[in-house]
Amino acid sequence: MCLVAEDGLDAALMPVKMTTHRLHTRYANKLSNLPFLGLRNRAEKQTRTCAPRIMLVNVHDEGRCKTGIGETLSNILVRDPPPFGIRIHYGNDPNQFAELRFPNLKGSFPLLFVVHGGFWQSGYDLSHIGHLCAALTDKGIITCNIEYRRIGNPGGGWPGTFQDISLATGNILQELSKDSRFDQARTAIIGHSAGGHLALWLVGRHRIRKGSPLHNDRRQEIRMAISLAGVSDLRSAWKNKLGHGIVTRFMGGTPEEYPDRYDTGSPIELLPTGARHVLVHGTADDTVPLSQSESFIERAEKLMDQSTLVKLDGIGHYELIDPESEAWQPVVGAVLTLLDLDLHR
Repeated sequence: MCLVAEDGLDAALMPVKMTTHRLHTRYANKLSNLPFLGLRNRAEKQTRTCAPRIMLVNVHDEGRCKTGIGETLSNILVRDPPPFGIRIHYGNDPNQFAELRFPNLKGSFPLLFVVHGGFWQSGYDLSHIGHLCAALTDKGIITCNIEYRRIGNPGGGWPGTFQDISLATGNILQELSKDSRFDQARTAIIGHSAGGHLALWLVGRHRIRKGSPLHNDRRQEIRMAISLAGVSDLRSAWKNKLGHGIVTRFMGGTPEEYPDRYDTGSPIELLPTGARHVLVHGTADDTVPLSQSESFIERAEKLMDQSTLVKLDGIGHYELIDPESEAWQPVVGAVLTLLDLDLHR
């Protein structure tokens, strides 16, 4: 593995004030009712049930006149990405790298792997989700923004895209285990859209049997996943022709042609995983419908997995990864709570 410094930049982040566990945002009364998102205390963790929680959150400013979802649309895809700290190459392919950002503080911090979306296509890279990474690093989190082979890249799609996420998380965890800044007790993965699919898939990967190209003998150390408008059900996504039918290209065929691929590549098919899942989805998302997250939560409930769905009223697809959007506070609140960090930073 090769570490490459990028002109001495360390994400140009502001210092984080270390504080105790209190809520102070205007969403505090809502997020404080979500103890199931995080690790509030051991007794609570041991006594709660595995049934998932579903919550509808209205994120619009009070008194604001809402004229439709168009006024909240994000321009995140066209903004210049913020600087990062160092680049790690976790494999030999040019697309097998990740960008790390470290808090500008002394101490140890949790690690959050970040997987970008774009319907698994090479036309979208990791740069647009860098804004989310920088904002979360400003909250006291090491963020690792993963690039991976996608449709249009040699080796992208089935099974290479899946294998890259496994390879990246495994190799980078091993490398960072030597770094005193990394709190090894707190690691999670977050993904948006197609990245949400890959994040949910990763924490269920251990259920894939030997013989599948997605099977990995390496122990799965990440047990917490956050999906932001993620694709959790590939069969449903194929049936509904999400992304203009991109699932067929991604999986190399239809569910009828390759049922085993959909069994091992679709997060909903891997339940129960024993992991902690938090799914955040806008009710006005017309790119990946809310039903993708609702179906996952419904199945998780039947199988007694620990899953939470936070519905954001009137929010679309890209606002979830935009720190300047109205959707940001519930998103960051879910991340901080899951990682047992202070929500009022």
